[in-house]
Amino acid sequence: MDFYAKRFNELTPTEVYEILKARQKVFMVEQKIICVDADDIDYRCLHCFFMRDGTVEAYLRAFYDDVRPSTVTVGRVLTITRGKGIGRQLMERAIAEIKRQLPCSTIRMDAQKQAQGFYEKIGFKTVSGEYLEEGVVHVDMEMAL
Repeated sequence: MDFYAKRFNELTPTEVYEILKARQKVFMVEQKIICVDADDIDYRCLHCFFMRDGTVEAYLRAFYDDVRPSTVTVGRVLTITRGKGIGRQLMERAIAEIKRQLPCSTIRMDAQKQAQGFYEKIGFKTVSGEYLEEGVVHVDMEMAL
């Protein structure tokens, strides 16, 4: 399994296709979230992902927050194979790449409530109450760097 951290213009057409396919599989098919996934934010993101045999195994995107310029937002976090530590590996590698490629003082995310404990183990702190986003309970989480 190989790790990549690429800007949108560095992605190959196959990587873009596999990323979008993985996001659809997890968020639209498995979690039944109905939204416009291709939201134009991808163009300004750092895309961090693991690939195995030409398919995306885990993925997230990171981008500078529009309101707080010293903050990077992480989103679209997913793993295809669960329970094998790939999610933790993805987060650790992605945080290192964010520090290197997107200098910031804080990393934030709108985390699904069911994943809150996972992110806390990595070092994120919950900074909001629960709220619904796309029909799924979320909390805001942050990590100070």
